[in-house]
Amino acid sequence: MDIREEHEEILLVLEEIICISKYFLMPKPIDEGCTDVQWKVFKGCLGALDGTYVKVRVAQEDKARYRNRKGDISVNVVGVCDASMCFSYVLTGWEGSAADSRVLRDAVCRPNGLIIPDGNYYLCDNGYTNGQGFLAPYRGVRYHLDEWDETSQQWVSWRDDIARAMYDEWSRR
Repeated sequence: MDIREEHEEILLVLEEIICISKYFLMPKPIDEGCTDVQWKVFKGCLGALDGTYVKVRVAQEDKARYRNRKGDISVNVVGVCDASMCFSYVLTGWEGSAADSRVLRDAVCRPNGLIIPDGNYYLCDNGYTNGQGFLAPYRGVRYHLDEWDETSQQWVSWRDDIARAMYDEWSRR
């Protein structure tokens, strides 16, 4: 067997592992019985996600695409962790100039991409939209994309209810 055939076999095995990984890497949502002070108010939460930049070297003609907002040549990487801070999904390869929400949308739309069961969600920062499957914190300015506007009000109300419950519990102490 030559090296090309070995590489093709390895790729086939990796593709199969990716296909079945969703059955093994799906994080467990926070349930009613959770006693962890940091997580118990986030019923149905699968964990958290965020993006980061990883510096890379690219050809001179590609540098403009890979230049991030801080001026570094990088790729934009999104990482997803469960409540125990174990990675359950990582997507890399997007140019540093790509917006976080664009990278996340790609992760959700890929054939073996990020899966979010109905009724569950991930916590994320303001770089992402507050929509179905993603709960972003408050911010003074709305940055929702038009496609998310329909569901965003429902998630904003739900976030308000969580904040109110946390405040009520804090004030009772």
